[in-house]
Amino acid sequence: MEQSSLKNIFNSYISERNIFKNKDTLTTRFTPENIPHRDSQIKQIAHILAPILRNEKPSNIFIYGKTGTGKTLVIRNIIETLTKTAAASGVGLKAIYVNCKMQKITDTEYRLLACLINEFGESVPYTGLPTNELYKKLFKYLEVGDKNTIIVLDEVDSLVNKIGDGVLYNLTRINQEPEKTKLTIIGISNNLTFVESLDPRVRSSLSDEEIVFPPYNATQLKDILSVRAGEAFIPNTLSPGVIAKCAALAAQEHGDARKALDLLRVSGEMVEREGTSTVTEVYVDMAQKKLDTDRFMETIKTLPKQSQAVFIAILNLSVGGKGGIQTGAVYDTYSSTCRGVGMNPLTQRRVSDLISELETAGIINTSVTSRGRYGRTRIINIPLSDSLVKKMKGVLLKEFS
Repeated sequence: MEQSSLKNIFNSYISERNIFKNKDTLTTRFTPENIPHRDSQIKQIAHILAPILRNEKPSNIFIYGKTGTGKTLVIRNIIETLTKTAAASGVGLKAIYVNCKMQKITDTEYRLLACLINEFGESVPYTGLPTNELYKKLFKYLEVGDKNTIIVLDEVDSLVNKIGDGVLYNLTRINQEPEKTKLTIIGISNNLTFVESLDPRVRSSLSDEEIVFPPYNATQLKDILSVRAGEAFIPNTLSPGVIAKCAALAAQEHGDARKALDLLRVSGEMVEREGTSTVTEVYVDMAQKKLDTDRFMETIKTLPKQSQAVFIAILNLSVGGKGGIQTGAVYDTYSSTCRGVGMNPLTQRRVSDLISELETAGIINTSVTSRGRYGRTRIINIPLSDSLVKKMKGVLLKEFS
C-alpha cells in the first residue's frame, strides 16, 4: 500500500464523526459502580467477607458460573470496596488477583508462587529456587502484622489443569501453620463440575462457601446493554432493535453478558470503519460472524496440548470437514498423533472427557445413536464453516509440526 493511501485512512479516521462517547464501557476493563441483576450474589459474598473488618478470617469461597455471568466483575467490585473500607477503618488487608489463564504466570507451581511473592514487593527469579523456599517466603509475608490476605484465583480450573491441585492444597492449609496467618482463597471457575474433580481434602477446604452465578436472560442482558450503551455511544447512533438483538443473541449462548457487550462494541467499530453514522441490526449480524471466528480461533490456540491432539484426530477422521465420527474411532488416531510428537497418550476414558470439553466449548457437537445389539455410541459432528475448519487445522498443524 502506498504511503499516501495509508495516511488517508488515518486522516479520515480523525476527521469522520465518532459514534463512540466512551468505548471502554463496552469492554471487560470497565468496572461499573452498579452491577444489575447480581444483588443476591453481591450480598452473599459481602456477608462472607465482612468479618475481615473485625480483623477475623472469613471462609474460603468458590464461585462458579458460565462465561459472562459477572463473576469476575462482582468480585473486583467487592474487593475494591472492601479494601477502601478496611483502609478507612485502620484494618490490615492485602488483596491479590491472579488470572490463572495468563501464560508464564500460572503454568507451573513455581511461577504462581513467584507471582504471589512479587505482589508483596519481592522480586523472585523465574527459575532456580526450591519450591519449598518459595512457600517459606510466602509464609513470611503472610505472617507480617495482624492482617488478612485475600488471594483471588480467577479461572482456577485452568491452573489445576496445568499443574494439578497440590498447590491449592498447600495454600488452603497455610492457615493451619503460622499462628498469625489469615489467608482467604477465592476461586472462580466457568466449569460447573470443576470442584468434583478435586482431591476431597482440597474440595472441603476450598469450598467453605459456594456461590452460583446463573446465566442472564434476554431481558436482563437488555437492561445491562441499555445502561452501558448510554455511556458508550453518542445519542441517536443506535437504531431501534439493536440492543434487543444483541441481548437475544447472547441469551442463546448461555446468557453471556460479555458476548452481548462485544457484539455491541464490534457493531459500532464496523460502522466507524465504513464511515457511516448509525448502528443497525445488519452490523450486529456482521459482528456476530466476526466474533464467532475470532472466538473459535482463540479457543483452539489456548487449548491444552492433549485437547488439541484430540481435536486434530477428529479433524483427520472427519468426512468433508463435517464429522460423522464415532468416538471410539478417535482414540487410535489421537494416540498416533501423540506418539508422532513425543507425547504420552491419555487413557481412553480421559480422552472421552476431553471430547465432552470440546463440545462444551462449542467446537464440536455429539449425539448418541443406537447400534442395535452392539449398544449405543456417540457420534461427533463439527458445526463450523469449511473456511473456519481449514483455518483451525492450519493452526494446529503448526503446533504439532
